[in-house]
Amino acid sequence: MINKRSSGILMHITSLPGKYGIGDFGEEAYRFVDFLVKSKQKNWQILPLGVTGYGDSPYQCFSAFAGNPYFIDLNEFLERGFLKEQDLHDSFFGSNPYKIDYSSLYKNKMLILKKAYKNGYEDVKEELHNFYREKEDWLRNFALFMSIKHHYNNESWIKWDEEYKEFDSEKVKAFEAEHQSDIFFWVFTQYYFLKQWKELKKYANDNGVNIIGDLPIYVSEDSADLWANSKLFKLNEDMKPITVAGVPPDAFSSTGQLWGNPIYNWKNMENNQYNWWVKRIKFSFELYDRLRIDHFRGFESYWEVEYGAENAINGKWVKGPGMKLFNRIKEELGDLDIIAEDLGFLTEEVYQLIKNSGFPGMKVLQFAFDPREESDYLPHNYNQNSVVYTGTHDNETTVGWFDSIAKEDFLYAVRYLKLNYDEGLHWGFVRGAWSSVSNLAVAPMQDFLGLNNSARMNKPSTNKGNWTWRVDKRKLTDELALKIANLTQLYKR
Repeated sequence: MINKRSSGILMHITSLPGKYGIGDFGEEAYRFVDFLVKSKQKNWQILPLGVTGYGDSPYQCFSAFAGNPYFIDLNEFLERGFLKEQDLHDSFFGSNPYKIDYSSLYKNKMLILKKAYKNGYEDVKEELHNFYREKEDWLRNFALFMSIKHHYNNESWIKWDEEYKEFDSEKVKAFEAEHQSDIFFWVFTQYYFLKQWKELKKYANDNGVNIIGDLPIYVSEDSADLWANSKLFKLNEDMKPITVAGVPPDAFSSTGQLWGNPIYNWKNMENNQYNWWVKRIKFSFELYDRLRIDHFRGFESYWEVEYGAENAINGKWVKGPGMKLFNRIKEELGDLDIIAEDLGFLTEEVYQLIKNSGFPGMKVLQFAFDPREESDYLPHNYNQNSVVYTGTHDNETTVGWFDSIAKEDFLYAVRYLKLNYDEGLHWGFVRGAWSSVSNLAVAPMQDFLGLNNSARMNKPSTNKGNWTWRVDKRKLTDELALKIANLTQLYKR
């Protein structure tokens, strides 16, 4: 697929319309696939599907494998009799259909899911136990972790009593034996998450739409992965990270970005033949057709900062596993359809890693238009083995970007792309991506709709107000689909 010319739309599941406070795998997801088909799009790109924690970021999840229960379509439980209409009518999921209220979801959607589990367990008990046995290598860790976490009022596992911090301790095994009902609630959510997601993916694939998933390079400190695989991370005797991940000062932040994710113990991972990574990548390709790997440059060298630092300024670059990891993945899984997110500070060694991997890198049009210097992000510098974006989930919307850039940059973009107000500046920007030589072109849904920064998905280095945008389904018209389709056919995508 990667060598074929195509295009797609970036919109996360959270941003879909729907009645229950957040986008899900229900009817509106299928209608969005229909919109993609009408628009002649062959790709739907989403963000990570994991269980989000503090800050609601899909890049900070409780598990590298488990899916977010918020995405489960509650209508299936109505149809099966696990819930009643009154149950949903009495639940508050937020007052604004175009903004996600995560606090209300956290309080109320999980209660609804627990009610569905209680009412439906006997009906699906056999399926749940079969599913648990099939996925036990990661599902046991996750379900047990979340159950103990609930026991500790959702505190980070770093703050649990010592006997619970030790995975597979006698205390943990005793808890597991005594709390099977609590544990199987989490099995229930994962069963329905995967069941519904695979049905939606099949519908997309049957209609000629590929799903592009997103894999965060790191896992969260407060995660089942860290708890159950502590030897694969750089932790001290108290099970706290020695160093954490981020990036040095850049265009997004003068103090760098302090992500706070634990750093992998790459030596131990290599000694274990990178089996955790092989398993993770293999599972990802059960969920997606293509996979974007976030912060790919971190496999060559990563920026690590002392645990507890206030910002990411005083860090250092440390060598990563490089091609040893990807050679092992290829040896086990063959050639894979991977996109390397290679944005940020790049060195010759990073360029060489990307070249050796053969994976396409990313080009972002919003980074291109500085008239004072030549840029790799200008379309005349692209190669075919690349993916061009108008912007990503971390960028301003294109309309917002035009409102904020310097006049010289604006005029350069206008001259270069022959932008005009009759066409619409944002449409000219999409045209610039679609007309490029890159094999794949992608734009966020916000850019097709011409939305300003009130629809921005994420502002790096901030932890409030992100990941909340939802689309107004009235804007997903046949006229818009036809306009996208015409542009796509014009440039043979």
